[in-house]
Amino acid sequence: MFYPNALFGNLLIVAFGSAFLTYVLGKISQSLRNGFAIIISLVLVLMVAGLYGLGKEIVYFRFFDYPLLLRINALSWFFAITITVLSTLSIIFSLSYMRDTPQLDFYYLMMLLVNASMLGIVLAGDLISFYVFWEIMSWSIFLLVSYNKGPALAAGLKYIVISLVGSLCMLVGILSLYTHCGTFDISQLAVLIASAPHGYIVFILLMFCIAFGIKNGIMPLHTWVPSAYSESPSPFTAVLSGILAKMGTFGFLMIFYILLGWRVFLYLGQGVLSFHYILCIIAAITIVIPNFIAVLQDDAKKLLAWSSIGQCGYILLGIAFGTSLGLAGGIFHFFNHAIFKALLFLAIGAVEFRTNGVRDLNSLGGLVNKMPVTFMATLVGACGLIGIPLTNGFVSKWLIYKTLILKGSPFLAFAALLGTWGSFLAIYKLLHNVFLGQPSETHKNIKSAPFTMQIAMAILSIATIVFGIFPGLALNIINSIGISLGFESLDVNLWGIASETGTLNTINIFGAIVVFMFIVYIIFRTGAKSVLVPQDDSYAAGSYIPEGKYHYTVDFYNPFLRMVRPWLKDRIDQFYYWISSTSEKLAELVRRIYTGDLGYYVIYIILFLAVLIFTQLIWKPW
Repeated sequence: MFYPNALFGNLLIVAFGSAFLTYVLGKISQSLRNGFAIIISLVLVLMVAGLYGLGKEIVYFRFFDYPLLLRINALSWFFAITITVLSTLSIIFSLSYMRDTPQLDFYYLMMLLVNASMLGIVLAGDLISFYVFWEIMSWSIFLLVSYNKGPALAAGLKYIVISLVGSLCMLVGILSLYTHCGTFDISQLAVLIASAPHGYIVFILLMFCIAFGIKNGIMPLHTWVPSAYSESPSPFTAVLSGILAKMGTFGFLMIFYILLGWRVFLYLGQGVLSFHYILCIIAAITIVIPNFIAVLQDDAKKLLAWSSIGQCGYILLGIAFGTSLGLAGGIFHFFNHAIFKALLFLAIGAVEFRTNGVRDLNSLGGLVNKMPVTFMATLVGACGLIGIPLTNGFVSKWLIYKTLILKGSPFLAFAALLGTWGSFLAIYKLLHNVFLGQPSETHKNIKSAPFTMQIAMAILSIATIVFGIFPGLALNIINSIGISLGFESLDVNLWGIASETGTLNTINIFGAIVVFMFIVYIIFRTGAKSVLVPQDDSYAAGSYIPEGKYHYTVDFYNPFLRMVRPWLKDRIDQFYYWISSTSEKLAELVRRIYTGDLGYYVIYIILFLAVLIFTQLIWKPW
């Protein structure tokens, strides 16, 4: 017999308990550990899937007489199923990728602990539980980012320092809410906070937005992202970019539309000075700048890292804009980004695995015939990232574009479109420099990715296309989320979504593309056959090909780099380093005051008393 309530109550016990049990099993047998990690990941997927449609709140346990609550609803279920599926695929990918690395027991423990903590965050019904699970997640991320030691340790330290600032801001907000309302229960806070002064609400928003913005990588809180993404193990990077960073997205949704409610959030301020519109401008900046910085990267993972920052801008833009269509676009883009960006990081991880760690785009090329499955996965992920029709990214971006155009926001719409051009230029560079052109002599004997890697990439590739052709599969759930948050219902069907200005029908697009591809196939079949030529006989239209390179896209964007180099300085990162150095100097000054010599302390006391006496002598009360 099926007991969804029992599943809900035991979900986190299974998630956390299995993480530590996996570590213990690793001490007995590596095969036992690996098999158990996969099985328990699949079990968590099934447990979360079994909770679909369940609206439930339970008291999980009490902490100093405060009930710690778990709550399941459409929003938390949607995030939970994304978490468990993506984590499972990452574990499967890890079997081959992490095979010869040290401390694998610790690695799988942390991967499953991250998974469990994310489930705790989206299921938390009170702010204490939310904060505890948030901290478990943050420290687990630090340990996994630092896993490879060396530069990875510096990246991990940078992440955790910035993350602690966000956690401190969140803690201030939580304690302030408790002082003001006398409860940590999110549902009770949602009722009590509505009558609070607007100035206080803005303060609470700022505290939580800093915490969630750091995790989401929103500018100017993004500085930890490039180094953390590039230095962490690729299977974990897929989870980090695809879903872990999106815990910030869940936090934004919680604070905007559950804790405050759309009636309060959308009417803080007026016009362009309203709080939600300022967030939209920040999101637009986050879309444009990182996507063009990605174009200039030669490290494949750093390119994808900067691209991820830009895509988070689309998510925040849709959510903060505050319409039914925009909210649906933002949530759907979170889901789609989790799929296609995880796919891209796994694909680059497969290339990195077979080339012994090469990520330099100018040192690769010609791997399309050596790694065909990885190439197709990268191509599908790239199409989803850009927003090519019949991929999931097209639908979510279309919803966001349409929202901005219908609501008369040309600046925001232009920024969103400009960011897509940056995405196209960056992903073209990644795709071409890794897979197209001629392979170098160093990589001429490379083999395809291992089977477990191919499975994970194939599933994500299929999902990218399925949710592009049948977006209604996800949009029906997203529509129910919007309704639960107080927004109007959308006219959703399996093929798309209807609005007052027309209907998005992906089946018509699918038919048109099939016909077009058939025509292209006929043309190529009737044309001249390709001829095999020597490796160095490659036509580059007169462009210089550096020695040892076999495609002309090496340094292809150098003219653009020369144009922007004078402005290409990370002022935000420099500002944070200035704060760090200044704090260090102040701490050193304080340290010198506390000398440990009793004589100095006596002098400090005498000077303090002298100041008090002098103040008393000259004080003249009115």
